[in-house]
Amino acid sequence: MSKSDSGGGSENQWEDRGDLAWNEFDWERYLREQDAVINRYLDFYESSPRSAERLDRVAEKMDWGQGDWSDDRDDDGEDDDADDGATTDQDDVYTLHKNPIFIATKAIYLGLSRSWQTLAADPTKVPQTAAIALLVSFQRGEEQASEAIHALDFGDYAMAVSLFKRAMAALNRSMALVTNDEGALAPADVLAWRQEALARCFDLREIWLRVISECREEVERPIDEDDES
Repeated sequence: MSKSDSGGGSENQWEDRGDLAWNEFDWERYLREQDAVINRYLDFYESSPRSAERLDRVAEKMDWGQGDWSDDRDDDGEDDDADDGATTDQDDVYTLHKNPIFIATKAIYLGLSRSWQTLAADPTKVPQTAAIALLVSFQRGEEQASEAIHALDFGDYAMAVSLFKRAMAALNRSMALVTNDEGALAPADVLAWRQEALARCFDLREIWLRVISECREEVERPIDEDDES
């Protein structure tokens, strides 16, 4: 499901931190590094040609294996050295910011919002009502998706599905605004942005649909299987 899954229990997420004692400076440095990861993903994404394999190619460049997207952390061997005493290294600290689904979602939305703000800054090209409406829909979708990924991290798969469905509704709203043939989104100087924006929206939907499918598999898994594992 995500790199952060650990058997569906939220308590295990925080045990990974051990005796970690960071001050504000440490956390600020950590958060800046995670911001850099989002920007690195966006760089890879924007430099990759549009294709059905775009998401998987970017994941490979990020050094994300298949297990980072779908398997539990207990299965990928990442925690084998958890008792070696290096719990204060940033590589050993997990937060939501390291979840690949979170990174991909934030990065793609960042690219969408950034490019739209640049285009919409010219009121002669984009009416301000249209500019604000689309930015609000982007923000709404990103917010709902972030909440869904948070639920996913804590093993609340059914809740994650519900929140991803809300994110999908917001994404559909964004796509409707992007494809609006009235007003600012019809002129030729906006069409190139519109085509790329739609491709990015479809990629977001693809990511979320993959996760929703796996969440439903987890929800429908017989309890006996969990006990045996």
